[in-house]
Amino acid sequence: MKNRMVGALATSAALALVLTSCAESQRDDDTPADDGATGTEDAGGETGGESSDATFVFGAAGAPTTFDPFYASDGETFRVTRQIFQNLIGIEEGGTEAVPELATEWTPSEDGLVWDFAIQEGVQFHDGTDLDAEAVCANFDRWADQNEAGQSPSGAYYYGNDFGFGEDTLFESCEATDDLTAQVTVTRATGKFPMVLSQSSYAIQSPTAMEEYDANGIALEGEAFVFPEYATSHPTGTGPFTFEAYDNAGGTVTLARNEEFWGEPAGVASLVFKIIPDENARRQELEAGTIQGYDLPNPVDWQALEDGGNQVLIRDPFNILYLALNPVADPQLEDPLVRQALYHALNREQLVSSQLPEGAAVATQFMPDTVSGWSADIAPYEYDVEKAKSLLEEAGKSDLTIELWYPSEVTRPYMPDPSRIYDAVKADWEAAGITVEPVTKPWAGGYIDGTQASQAPAFFLGWTGDLNSADNFLCAFFCGDDNQFGTSAHDWHGDLQDQIAAADAEPDEAARTALYEELNTAIMSPEWLPGLPLSHSPPAIVVAENVQGLVQSPLTAEDFSTVTITE
Repeated sequence: MKNRMVGALATSAALALVLTSCAESQRDDDTPADDGATGTEDAGGETGGESSDATFVFGAAGAPTTFDPFYASDGETFRVTRQIFQNLIGIEEGGTEAVPELATEWTPSEDGLVWDFAIQEGVQFHDGTDLDAEAVCANFDRWADQNEAGQSPSGAYYYGNDFGFGEDTLFESCEATDDLTAQVTVTRATGKFPMVLSQSSYAIQSPTAMEEYDANGIALEGEAFVFPEYATSHPTGTGPFTFEAYDNAGGTVTLARNEEFWGEPAGVASLVFKIIPDENARRQELEAGTIQGYDLPNPVDWQALEDGGNQVLIRDPFNILYLALNPVADPQLEDPLVRQALYHALNREQLVSSQLPEGAAVATQFMPDTVSGWSADIAPYEYDVEKAKSLLEEAGKSDLTIELWYPSEVTRPYMPDPSRIYDAVKADWEAAGITVEPVTKPWAGGYIDGTQASQAPAFFLGWTGDLNSADNFLCAFFCGDDNQFGTSAHDWHGDLQDQIAAADAEPDEAARTALYEELNTAIMSPEWLPGLPLSHSPPAIVVAENVQGLVQSPLTAEDFSTVTITE
């Protein structure tokens, strides 16, 4: 989470970061992926203002799964916890680059295995516990010391994506070398560390509160996780808001301004998340004035919302929508000619212009061009129906039939209307003689579980980056033998895994960037092509006319402490 005091710290620490953090992600060009996106100013053109006794009510699409971000993997949870907690490393306001937060700087050893984090002085947790190096190490040790229920899928980011466990774990130790220096040792050099510590899952929490309320006491009862008292009613961080109440029956989460916050105080006294699952209902409540904002308004509503006096703030694209092809679910997809044909049959230019908001762009690979490792040498696959038919004939699949899955009951930043995206792709494939069998399931009612279990031959999914890192995109998609693309069915799967590991382990940033460029080229080669990257899309967040100071985040990671409400 970003707070306004960090801006002052960033200037003095920026040079130290460039010189000392050899594994930190940098971009050659800060230009957004597409200059067509509008609304890049924050709401009202000001970053916050005078604090007041006002309440900001935000319409949330769903309830948090927990108030302990370590056990979370969903955006609705992180939207709330991001206001309560802070991380060692923050993200620049309105951008994707690392900035100091609870750590003022971080310095690696020459081999990239030992990192010294200088801890911000004078910070306290909400319960009065001092932030120091011992408290930081207590968090690192806590993340690594989880029971079976806390490892998977609860600790999905830590154990599944970032740090791993057992012999493959990245974390070795954390030691307080003095009161304000935490020395973290990792088992191998990796491009993801320490930038990964900016993710919401790695919020720094009060060791006193975690011990008192049994933070690690998660349990699995049947198919449901039972969270300890800490995660349900005592989340304790250092952020600008404190946890006040969760009314499950009434569907509200209430946070209060932290009057002892070490940075600039929040602009409102109270922050309420009102849970409204239906997007049309969220819009109606905004128009009625019962809420002052909500996320991911449908692009078809943007103009009407603005005409009604609201502010539609459009984020820079930092996401990918893709169509995955899984040969585990359908062995026909093992043939590269079939995968190529499916791609050449897609009119992606028309898809982007007709189904996605202004500022969306056709994707050439599985990450946006603002991420180091994006390759400028990859040419887009041409839309060519006759070539698609020819490839299918060569593969002996002129009568190809394929299941195409799309989700219901959801709006995603990269996919505002899944059914319309499905209709467009279905029409293109049918024009190439392909028979499409539709399968639709609720997002949280079988779609995600089914796609992750390799039940879907072809399906739509996407990703909004957590941080400016090629690994955060490519490893999320392709790492492991059971990834969602089913690449274990391809003879090049081992090469893919080796190249991902080699790029991540390269300590020199320029060399690592070159390895990711080569990897992106290999993934999009006709021989590999595990799926079809479709587009990058600028999602929006909408707030009422009297809301000032909200700065939209490409990561959809807004800080609500900068918000003020005018009369």
